Amino acid sequence: MKVLVIGGGGREHALCAAIRRSSRVRDLVCAPGNGGIASAARCVPASQKDLGDLLRVVNEEQPDLTVVGPEVPLALGLVDEMKRRGLPVFGPTREAAMLETSKAWARRFMQRHHIPAPNYAVCSSRQEALSALDLFHCPVVVKADGLAAGKGVVICERRQDAEQAIAGLFSGQLLGFAETSVIVEEHLAGEELSFLVLSDGKHATPLVPAQDHKRLGEGDTGPNTGGMGVYSTDSMLDPKMRDWILHHIAQPAIDGMAAEETPFVGVLYCGLMMTARGPMVLEFNARFGDPETQAILVRLDSDLLEALEACVEGRLSDTEFRWKPGASACVVAASEGYPGNYTAGRLITGLEAAAEVPNVQIFHAGTTLDDGQYRTSGGRVLGVTATGPDLRAALASAYEAIGRIHFEGMIYRRDIGHRALRR
Repeated sequence: MKVLVIGGGGREHALCAAIRRSSRVRDLVCAPGNGGIASAARCVPASQKDLGDLLRVVNEEQPDLTVVGPEVPLALGLVDEMKRRGLPVFGPTREAAMLETSKAWARRFMQRHHIPAPNYAVCSSRQEALSALDLFHCPVVVKADGLAAGKGVVICERRQDAEQAIAGLFSGQLLGFAETSVIVEEHLAGEELSFLVLSDGKHATPLVPAQDHKRLGEGDTGPNTGGMGVYSTDSMLDPKMRDWILHHIAQPAIDGMAAEETPFVGVLYCGLMMTARGPMVLEFNARFGDPETQAILVRLDSDLLEALEACVEGRLSDTEFRWKPGASACVVAASEGYPGNYTAGRLITGLEAAAEVPNVQIFHAGTTLDDGQYRTSGGRVLGVTATGPDLRAALASAYEAIGRIHFEGMIYRRDIGHRALRR
């Protein structure tokens, strides 16, 4: 069959690599793809921010299944338009994707369906947000309501920091565009956990858990990013806690969407904080996480394409998942200046040597292939990912591989998995 993957980052490279393993795939296309994805799929030009252009690609390629990777095409309503045309597509509709595209809507949804989450206030003006700060103790979290590419969350240790974040979001100084709604919410203490489930609109089936590292710097310092690394192990969740999260957070979210006549078909990403009060939802995303997907899918030992089709066809409960035991880790190589301004076009060397490290896969997030040479084209450039019998082994392989790669201004965290290693 012919499969089209929408997107052009590390997540989509991991999706393409996993889908390519299916014996049923005869043609794999990625729009727009990137330099590294071109080794796994046929890349075609497309703008991820232009609904008409994406539909043009679909019409030209006529895929048997389309898999939507990023959040922007979901927010534009790509899935809605494809369903109107009777075309098989994996991903939620625009209305269902509001679990991610509007944090205010998502918080109210969680409240309606009794899903554990922090206390919050939705504010439509700077003055309202400043007044809401009186309801919280610092540290406090200030969030943009809409999509912000992983950069719209500010953890504020002091009230002054919160006031600056609020001003920056409403003025547009912080993200480059002005927010019309901002959320002020309780800061939760604990460890973060990424808990992803596939859904066919009725059933939720969990993938293996992972832990992302959002802060730019080692020791979890510096600004929030889209993710600087992630790991996944068998020991992250015991079966009882996994079932609790499934039955008190993930499945109630799927049931709630169905009850509100917006069935959720696709991947529901539950970003959790494991607090002393129990797991609580920091955020929902309506698609595969990045870089969580890289660490999760290298552990998948069953057919991803089969599972995606089962979601689209409403038969997920009949699908069996198999996972490789042990652990995986992904270390992100980023451009100097990320998550702010960075310089693109830097020559990347050492990729072949890095790929020779056993149990390593290198997923391209922001690269171009120019006359046989890879160059940087994004803030996050590569996701160097490895598997192993345990976390130390997976990390050792990932760091050995990333040590063989070089481009000018390359930065990466050297402490991925540090909390688990301390334990």
